[in-house]
Amino acid sequence: MHDIKKKYFSLLKQDIVSVMQESFPGINPSISHWKGQEITDFQEDLLVKVNAHISEKWFYNHIKTENESLPRIDILNLLSKYVGYSNWDDYVYNKTDDAIVDKDIPQANRMFFIIPIAVIILMLMMYFLFNLINQKESEYHFSFYDIYTKEVIISKQTEIVILSDNESPMHYLSDSSGSVVFKTNASVLTMVVSTPYYITDTIIRILRNFDNEQSIGMKVNDYALILHYFSEMNVEDWQKRRTYLSKIIDDDAIIYQVLNDHNKFGMALYNKMEFIDKMTMPSGSLKNIEILDTQFKEEKIALLRFRVNFKIND
Repeated sequence: MHDIKKKYFSLLKQDIVSVMQESFPGINPSISHWKGQEITDFQEDLLVKVNAHISEKWFYNHIKTENESLPRIDILNLLSKYVGYSNWDDYVYNKTDDAIVDKDIPQANRMFFIIPIAVIILMLMMYFLFNLINQKESEYHFSFYDIYTKEVIISKQTEIVILSDNESPMHYLSDSSGSVVFKTNASVLTMVVSTPYYITDTIIRILRNFDNEQSIGMKVNDYALILHYFSEMNVEDWQKRRTYLSKIIDDDAIIYQVLNDHNKFGMALYNKMEFIDKMTMPSGSLKNIEILDTQFKEEKIALLRFRVNFKIND
């Protein structure tokens, strides 16, 4: 409390200088450096304005030097009146905010203010650094693996469709290793991944510049694999094969064959029974079938797109 009162007295001395500068503009702005004529001018101005007098000795003891004790209350009252207040109590009351702002903050309280401010500054720096890093276009490498066998999926037909707000989808195809490489400055990536014999999936990834290589697990499309195996297997019990195919294919399924030989281009359309006939005829007209796309309805194949890869005999 004593230190706070000394702070009020320090403010009072500054206000005395301000009042004196109104009558004596050239007076030294630091009251502790007043001497001679400056002290005399102050004594005369004090006498004129509040009809009071202080000795030069008192001035040296309480103004020019730091004294541990405050002046008597009657002196504080007349000095407060000189600077425009009723008395010392009135001065202290009106100067409370200034004294609190100017006073030294204890070390413990200082840390109470410094730590939150430091945390806020650090968070802002990290935020701006994160944005700066992510505004830079970076190259990302995606590979794919079977979630059951953990083996890498090597296929040139793996396709990634990048979905972006207010932009058309962007399509990428895998290279000979089954990987896809592209550049982007996006921080969040939404992509649709499709590859033969695996279920098409929508993947969402948070992209980080320090994590440029990512592996994505894919679930096997069991029905597509079964159809592929059926086309290559020599099965004598055709009726069992037909029964099984009838169970996994929807009655209203739409089935397309992509024609890719040198003499035919386009598509051939099959219904369910026509496709089953093709798959179970001993002629082997659908040998080496490659499933390109499947869609399901209540766990049955509702749409099937395939092609036949013809083998050249040696």
